[in-house]
This record gives sequence, C-alpha cells and structure tokens, in this order.
Amino acid sequence: MTITDFSAVFYWWLVFFVLGIIFLPFCSMLFNKFFDKGYIFSKVIGIIAVSYLILVLGEVHILPFTYLSLIAVIGLFGILNFSLLYYKKQSLFDIKSLRIFAGEELIFLAGLLFWSTVRAHQPDIQGLEKYMDFGFVNSILRSTYFPPADMWYPPFPINYYYFGHLTTAVVTILSNIPSHVSYNLMISTLFAFCFSCGFSVSANFMHIFLQKDSDKKDKNQTRKNNALTTFLSFKTKFIIFISGILGAFLLSLGGNLHTVYAFFKPYDVENVVPFWKLTFLPQNFPNAYWYPNATRFIYHTIHEFPIYSFVVSDLHGHVLDIPFVFLTISSLFILFLKRGKPIHPIWTIGIGFLLAIMYMTNAWDGAIYMLLAGLVYFTNVLPDAKNLSFFDRLFNTKHILKTIYYLLITFVSFFVFSLPFSVFFKPFASQIGVMCAPAFLTNIGHLGPLLFEVNHCEHSPLYQLLILHGFWFFWFFGFVIFLFIKRKEQELKQADFFVILLGILSTILIIIPEFVYLKDIYPTYYRANTMFKLVYQSFMMFAVSCGYIVVRFAILKKKSILLWIYSLIGIFLFFFVGIYPFFAIGSYYNNLNTYYGLEGLNYIKNTYPNDYLAISWINSHIKGQPVILEAQGDSYTDYARVSANTGLPTVLGWTVHEWLWRGSYDPLPERINDIQRLYETQDLGVAKGLIKKYNISLIFIGDLEKKKYTNLNEGKFKKLGKIIYQNKTTTIYQVAF
Repeated sequence: MTITDFSAVFYWWLVFFVLGIIFLPFCSMLFNKFFDKGYIFSKVIGIIAVSYLILVLGEVHILPFTYLSLIAVIGLFGILNFSLLYYKKQSLFDIKSLRIFAGEELIFLAGLLFWSTVRAHQPDIQGLEKYMDFGFVNSILRSTYFPPADMWYPPFPINYYYFGHLTTAVVTILSNIPSHVSYNLMISTLFAFCFSCGFSVSANFMHIFLQKDSDKKDKNQTRKNNALTTFLSFKTKFIIFISGILGAFLLSLGGNLHTVYAFFKPYDVENVVPFWKLTFLPQNFPNAYWYPNATRFIYHTIHEFPIYSFVVSDLHGHVLDIPFVFLTISSLFILFLKRGKPIHPIWTIGIGFLLAIMYMTNAWDGAIYMLLAGLVYFTNVLPDAKNLSFFDRLFNTKHILKTIYYLLITFVSFFVFSLPFSVFFKPFASQIGVMCAPAFLTNIGHLGPLLFEVNHCEHSPLYQLLILHGFWFFWFFGFVIFLFIKRKEQELKQADFFVILLGILSTILIIIPEFVYLKDIYPTYYRANTMFKLVYQSFMMFAVSCGYIVVRFAILKKKSILLWIYSLIGIFLFFFVGIYPFFAIGSYYNNLNTYYGLEGLNYIKNTYPNDYLAISWINSHIKGQPVILEAQGDSYTDYARVSANTGLPTVLGWTVHEWLWRGSYDPLPERINDIQRLYETQDLGVAKGLIKKYNISLIFIGDLEKKKYTNLNEGKFKKLGKIIYQNKTTTIYQVAF
C-alpha cells in the first residue's frame, strides 16, 4: 500500500474511531451483558445517529449538509454521551476493558487494511451497479438540504433506499477524502464491519453460554487455587475467541458448497446439471471454475452472499445494511436475555428505530427483522409455569396480546422514524405474486395484494437448495437434533435458544421464494429479487450461528463416535465453503498481481481521457446541482458517466433503473427522444424549448455524445450559450437564458 493510500485509510479509519469513542458510553450501557460491551457497535451507532439527525434537520431546512453542521451534530452527541457516562458513573477504560477494546479495534482495522489492499488491485468504479451507487453518493454530497436529487431523473428526488449512501457521504465529508477514493474505502469498511461484527456476535453467543456454565460452577464448587482460575479463564477466552473468528470467517469470507463443481468438468451455465452427472476431474482442479455461478445457480434467480458482494464491490443497499443488521440482531439478543421480565417501551421504540434505519437502507431488511423482533417478543413473554402444557404455553391469550402490544409499539415507532425517508418515497413493488397459481385464480388476476400470474411457476430443485444452503442445514439441524436427543442432559441455554430462533427464521426465508414473490418489472426473473434479499439475510444469520454451533460441539466433554463422524463430515463440507474467496478474489482481482491504488476513476482516464479531464473540471468548478445534458444509454453501460461521476442531474440516465424506480416505462421514451432532438436539431426554437422544459444549464459534448448522436449539431449551442470548458475532444456549454 502506498503512503498516499495508507494516509487515506488512516484518516477514514480515524473518523470511525472518534465516532466509536463518542458513542461508547451509550453502547456499553446497551450491551452491558456482552464481554466487549458491544465496542464495535459504538461505531455503527455513531454513524447511524449522526446521519439520521443530519437527514432530519436537512429535510426541515434547519441545518445544511456541510462539514460544520456535521461537527455540530457530533459535538451535541458527544455532550450527551459523556453526560451519560458521568451520570452513570461508569468506568469504561479499566485495563481489562482497554485490552478487549484494543483487540476488537485491531480486528476492525485489519479488516479495513486487508480489503483496501484487495480493492486497490481493481479499484475502478465501473460495471454492474457501481454508477448508480456512486451517483447517489455524489448527488448527496452536492445536496444542501434533503431529500437528495435523482441524478438521472430531475427534478425528482431519489426514489430508492439511500440512507447507506448518506452515511458514506457523511464520512466522506468528515474525512475530507474525494468520493472516488471514499467509495472504495466504504466497501473496505463494510468488509471490516462484517468481519468484526460477525466476530462480536458469535463470540458473545459463546460468552453468554459459558457465563451460565461458569455461574453454575461457582455455586456448586469452590476454585481450588488461583492457578486453576487463571487456566480456566484463559481457556474460556480462547473458546470465545475461536467462536468469534469462525463466525467472522463464515460470514465475511465463506461461500457455499457450489465450489464442489471445481472438481468436475464445467457445465453450461444455462443448463445446470447435478455435479455427480459430470466427469470427475480432480487433476484439472479448479476446472475453469467461474465464481459468479455460485450466486446464479438456481434458474432465473439471484442468491448472493457477502464475500461475493465485497468482491464485485457494488455499494448497494444490502451491503451497506450489514452493520445495521448486526446491530439489530445484537440488540434483539440483549432483549432476549431479559426473557421473563416486562419489556420496557424504550426497547420496543429503539427496535422500531433500527428497523426504520434498515428500511431506509435496504427495505426488505426492515420487514425481515420485524419478524425476528416478533419472535423475540413472543418468546420473552412465554409463561414458565411447568404445570402448563406446551400448547397452553404457546397459545396463551394473554401472551399473544402482549406480543401484539410490543409489535404495535415497534411498528408505530418504525413508521414515525422512517417518515423522513418514506414521505418522499414511492414503493415500486406492492403486490405479492403467488407461485404456480391454479387456472381459476389466474383468470381472476389478483385478489387484494395477492397476484396470480400465468406461467409463473418455478421451484428450486432440492439438490440445488442443498448445494446453496446445505452447509448451514447440516450444522443447524444437527444442532437441533442433538439438543432434542440430549434434552435430559443438555439444558437449553439462552444462547442456544436464540440461535435456534435465527435458524428457524433463516429457514423460513429460504422457503418463502418457493411459494411467493414480490412483483417488480422483471418478467422472467420475477422471483430473483425476492430470493436475493431473503437468502442474503438467511446466509448472514446462519453464518454467525454456525460459528457458535461448531464450537459448541467442539467443547463437549463427552463425544460419541457418531458425533466424531458428524464433525469430520462438517470439516469436509467446510473445505468447500472456505475455498470460495480464493476463486472469487483471484479471478476479479487478477490474483492480486497489479496494485493500482484506491483511485476509482483511473479507468475513465484511460478509456475517455478528455471526458475525464472535463469531469474533473466539473467537480472542481461547478457548485450546486444544475442540470447537465449528456448522452442517454442503457443500464450497465458507460452512459450517464458524467452524472454518475459528478452528482449533477441529467435529463435521463440508465433507462431500466429509472423504469424500476418510477414503476413505469411510460414517461421514459419522451425523455429519450427529447435528448436526441436537443443534440441533433438545427432549429434554435426547438432547442430552446427543450432546454427550458428540463431546466438545463449545462451541455456536455464528449466521446459518447459524438458516437451516439451521428447528426449532432454543435453549432446551435454556441448561439444559445457559451463555452465554459474545452479540451481536444470534449466541450461543456453553459446556456445563457
């Protein structure tokens, strides 16, 4: 890593470190039962709190989105947190706590440095969804107040989940790092959060489990000597550490069993076949194995997982939401540990706030973790009376009404906290499609929110589901069976119970796309987004759970031969899960052979050098968000490169994306035709009318404009305005009216 890149990483890390220290008093109070006091989550709480408050204050035009405003907000939270520290008379910085905090900080920093180094071997902000994500960040950075403008459809605001992009913009401003570098740093930060949050969650599952065991021993026997106490303490710490590291690895770097195909003759990606029907070629390993196939294995679906997301590096909502997801899971675990005690309304309101944050970042996650919250509330108020039957405990009317009461508070608070986003947001999917609906229902078409479409009947082959999720099923269901068989010997601990809840919800999420889907604009990939968003969360919950489960099995004192065989099979399966990053990182980053640095715009400097110079000039000289005209083109192309790389709105950007966000294709052809007319017409009156129609201030003429509009008439722009920038092939006009 170069000195310049290292400096950028340092200043970027420093922002998160300071935010974490400021919010540590509140975090340690919230996670007081965790051995690490939730240290890593203090950073997450910090960026959420600062970003949310600046969003609210920006929407009501109280504070502009500036560096000074952010410093003022951080200062306010600093006063509140250290007042809390003084009021509670907490001691956060004793030797024991400092060691733990330093250890987790090193884990976070190591993750940040590691993925920054990986990303520096292919830092281009180009391809897949990167233009969209980069455009959102740049549009937010140019905003004075909120909501931010849609850089591809002025004068309307962004109609997508942008809170995670807002957090990126917040740290970009605080660190004073340009967005074409901060984009790559944010991807690296998300990897660091994924690893360190995964470590904290899995480690604290084990900590709570061992703590209960330790409490029992303290009641029944006296420690013989200090040496034994020291030994047990070290052993306990080691077990907790291993559980955390395993959970972190499975979550951040683990793949699925699809890598078994690396040992067989490659298959046609359009005609997937079971691996046992292919020729076994271990001598040719990895047999040209193509890592994206593990995320496109089931026909017409998407089923990604974190390491794939980090490799391709789209700064998308499902990735930006990872730290918020684990903050929510950890908060619900703390609430779960209060089982049997009345739930204070502040908890349900707080959960509602976190669900709102997830909704604004990646809407599906708000709904998913509302379900988990419901499960936690449900189990928290279960009566413990031994004289009640299982049925009476489960379907107790008082118990059900309490659960509904808690959920109602959570939903109302979720609704209120999400208003700053939802008041400007129009959902682009509202109907639930039913898979394989019978003919009499398809004739009806729809019934309320339920949609019955003809020829919408796809089910995933069982072997494909097992290849994608078999590793998790192996450990989770094995764990459940073990607890059931040994129920007289193995008391169900709180950590066990919570992990089972995560596993149940994860399994439900995997099953749902086999029966229903959320309707969107894609005709053939109609259940792709549904499966994608649900199984992504399933993967993450299973990963941190299995970090705990594997170590839970490993520390059993008495292991039968059957359990040893079971464990050996698990290790064998782990091999396939664990080798995925070698394929993915090696392929996308060319085996880490060439270091380019963290600068994300070098590709455009090499491909369109004169356009690059013009874009750099815009970023240096044009303030605010005047509308700029540029060539319009299809999604996933280099079109809309000016708006994406500057944050200036253009008349229309990527067509399919705006079709999805606006819920209709109808208004788009008019804009497409108007852009072409404006570039090609010789009629000054027509040109002037179109410029006024879209409130255009700047005209960009570069390589793509000249390529697409073969009848381009540049002369009229000289009459309608003036040249404010020009190089060999690229010109920017400013209209004069």
